[in-house]
Amino acid sequence: MRIIRFLDESNAAVLAALTDQGKVFPLPYADFLELVRSAQQQGSTPLALVQRDIAGTSPLPSNLEQLRMIVPLEAPEVWAAGVTYEKSKEARNYEATDGKLDAVTFYDKVYDAERPEIFFKSTAARTMGPNDELYLRGDSNWQIPEPELGLVLDAEGSILGYTIGNDMSCRDIEGENPLYLPQAKVWKGSCSIGPAIRLAEAVEDPYRFQLACKIYRNNEQVVEGSATTGQLKRRFDELVSYLTRDNEIFDGTVLLTGTCIVPPNDFTLEDGDRVEIEIDNIGVLSNPVRRQRVG
Repeated sequence: MRIIRFLDESNAAVLAALTDQGKVFPLPYADFLELVRSAQQQGSTPLALVQRDIAGTSPLPSNLEQLRMIVPLEAPEVWAAGVTYEKSKEARNYEATDGKLDAVTFYDKVYDAERPEIFFKSTAARTMGPNDELYLRGDSNWQIPEPELGLVLDAEGSILGYTIGNDMSCRDIEGENPLYLPQAKVWKGSCSIGPAIRLAEAVEDPYRFQLACKIYRNNEQVVEGSATTGQLKRRFDELVSYLTRDNEIFDGTVLLTGTCIVPPNDFTLEDGDRVEIEIDNIGVLSNPVRRQRVG
């Protein structure tokens, strides 16, 4: 079972359940967190509550493609973990050493260290949803998407569900100096999540998610890659434990868990590209990429 949000004919946000058969059922809650709180108050789980709510009701006549999808929740904060896959370590090393892959860097050290890399990525106001435009940073010449599985957390760090995230990244800025990481990761329109939240109870094994990323330019596919969360170096509970260590998080916080899909080193996003990230049993997060217009 997945949870989505869309805009109705009056531009009001509607929370809905999306079944694995593609049927959409509106839900009587203002947002995802109200659903979670209602389940807790009733001594139930979100999945059981949704199943009860939609039992005996009819789905919308519209299919998913006809809906104006928006972010499945307005995450107060989005955090991200880095160098959690070997492929990510190799890519970061390439950036930092001008292609000298035999050099040992701090990325090798953090990959093998007890403490993972965790950084702040986005706020609700900065986070885009399905089909929203993402932007290229004006002072970078080497930018890529980073397809990632996102953990939707409550204030205690429990995993409520799973979503898709695009952690846009400037490889040249990060490679120039690791202290530039915030600028390499955070700018207007540099993060998207969606299109759905897969409820945690509906996931048998979160280390079996299949990820795929396709990038289109002039309606032609120019990049394609795939991975699985089974390739992760670190466990989700480990990442969450460090995020919440001496740190306050909020209901609805999203933690992106790192990427294992990296475009070729000679590739950079261009104005007009479209990025599609798919995770099985969650959906496809699609975003056009634009260069910001000045003046």
